[in-house]
Amino acid sequence: MAASGPTKITWKLQEFVAHAGNVTCLVLGKNSGRLLATGGEDCRVNLWSVSKPNCIMSLTGHNTPVECIQFKDSEELVVAGSQSGSLRIWDLEAAKILRTLSGHKANICSLDFHPFGEFVASGSMDTNVKLWDIRRKGCVMTYKGHTNAVRCLRFSPDGRWIAAAGDDSTVKLWDLSAAKILTEFTDHTGPVNIVEFHPNEYLLASGSSDRTIKFWDLEKFKMVSCTEVESTPVRCILFNPDGCCLYSGSQDSLHVYGWEPPRCFDVLPVNWGRAADLAICSNQLIGASFSQVTVSTFVVDLNRVKKTGSIVQGVVEDEKLFNLPVTKGAALRRNYERPLTTCSRPQSKVKEEPESEGRIPSGEEEKDDKESTAEIRNPEEYKEIFQPQNAIARTPPRRTDPFPAPPEDDTVSVKEVEKVAAPTEMHSPAVKRLQPQNNKLADLSDEDAVSQIRKGHDTMCVVLTSRFKNLDTVRAVWTTGDVKTSIDSAVTMNDLAIIVDILNIINLKPALWKLDLCPSIIPQIDKLLQSKYESYVQTGCTSLKLILQRFGPLMADNLVTPPSIGVDITREERHQKCKLCYKQLKNLLPILQSKAGLPGRQGSAFRELQLLMAAFE
Repeated sequence: MAASGPTKITWKLQEFVAHAGNVTCLVLGKNSGRLLATGGEDCRVNLWSVSKPNCIMSLTGHNTPVECIQFKDSEELVVAGSQSGSLRIWDLEAAKILRTLSGHKANICSLDFHPFGEFVASGSMDTNVKLWDIRRKGCVMTYKGHTNAVRCLRFSPDGRWIAAAGDDSTVKLWDLSAAKILTEFTDHTGPVNIVEFHPNEYLLASGSSDRTIKFWDLEKFKMVSCTEVESTPVRCILFNPDGCCLYSGSQDSLHVYGWEPPRCFDVLPVNWGRAADLAICSNQLIGASFSQVTVSTFVVDLNRVKKTGSIVQGVVEDEKLFNLPVTKGAALRRNYERPLTTCSRPQSKVKEEPESEGRIPSGEEEKDDKESTAEIRNPEEYKEIFQPQNAIARTPPRRTDPFPAPPEDDTVSVKEVEKVAAPTEMHSPAVKRLQPQNNKLADLSDEDAVSQIRKGHDTMCVVLTSRFKNLDTVRAVWTTGDVKTSIDSAVTMNDLAIIVDILNIINLKPALWKLDLCPSIIPQIDKLLQSKYESYVQTGCTSLKLILQRFGPLMADNLVTPPSIGVDITREERHQKCKLCYKQLKNLLPILQSKAGLPGRQGSAFRELQLLMAAFE
């Protein structure tokens, strides 16, 4: 790195294919900032070293998609929860399954390790929070009180409390040793997606789909402040290690907040899409996001980020003008007291649950554990990170340097050609045969390089060429602003791939949905729901859900009170469209009923659609 310092504040570190199916969750190791774990619809947990392209270890055993993951603080253990409600804990240093735990009755949405004791907490769609004893293989306590899915939970830094929040828009705080609720915060107006304790003070932050972050005083149990409304739901927050500020990974941006008084110190554009997790390493903030099968990581140079002293949301640049308190180093409330020794278990007031409710019989657990594996994919990287002498310091000295920024003049290189080929590697042996030749591509002209890459893929090239032409035709109509004609032209092509491409765009922008589109789209949704391709089925379910939510009440109102013929032509036309759509939707009932019993995410989606249809009827 040049002496003058990096020329970029933010940059993309890497993008890679993480799973054979869609990625469902990811987590960064907060201790090192250099470990990444991903979960997928392929029921695997894959472990990565940030900035390295190859999987270190692949963990198997779950029979349903992995819904959430969490590292232990020291990063030698990782826990993953699945759609079936089971948890699996792997010992990464020993490269083996450690525990299999079961007791939840629905998807597991959130996990956290106790900072000192051998305990794990889990939150689920069954509305319960469970505390598990890892060594004794059982559920110690179930905390009830939420009325909807528990999307996030965190242990306090001193290990005495647990904060949990979710779709019921509340944040609940429990005392672990007393096994009772301490308080409940109800000021959010939307689902709460994330909670984080301040690293030192009795302060809690919560981010919500209401697009705000609220800060809570844990001595007085009241709200300290609330941020301005962001443009997107808050899903990812992280306190700076010294507690001077809070980072929020918003859609394609990073916000830096203070809370006493509420203010935004800095806003930086970062093209990470929807950030899924944040960590800090060598005074760099690492952000990770995922989309379909790919995962992307990004770097923000915190040396060039404003953490105190300025107010972006207003015109004031000097805190002294208003005598605002300096947050950094100013302990406005009590600090946590960490125990000098690790705690063995909660006090005796917490009673264990019956074995049948919270613990797996030993025989069944042993059977599950035999089916679970920890396959080392990259022995050298594994040895470097998890060998016993590195158990305390998770990162060797040579790896503690900051991640270097790319050069300003980003040019196409052989590495970029390899990156383009990488997404196909898992599915196409031909690409593996081609890879040894990649180093020679730099010596070829662009035309010759493309010709070399296309060899052996004639059929795929014909399919993709035809698809490109069809999409170009649809795009030409789309640019005129006539979405209805674009849809109709795509339907006439009789190519479901084109329909999926268009619906994926419209699904991301609900404002584009109009009643006029429904008569053309619903028959196509029927085909998608019966497709053998899971991605087609998923797109069809999403589109049908949006139609029922957006137009169900309108259709019901129009069918109940039809217009007088000839009096209001516009209303009469709307009635006819609603009548046609209702008939088309009724035709979908058999497929919804037949697939509602499927296990996993697909079955859940069809059951939800059944409920929406029932309400519509």
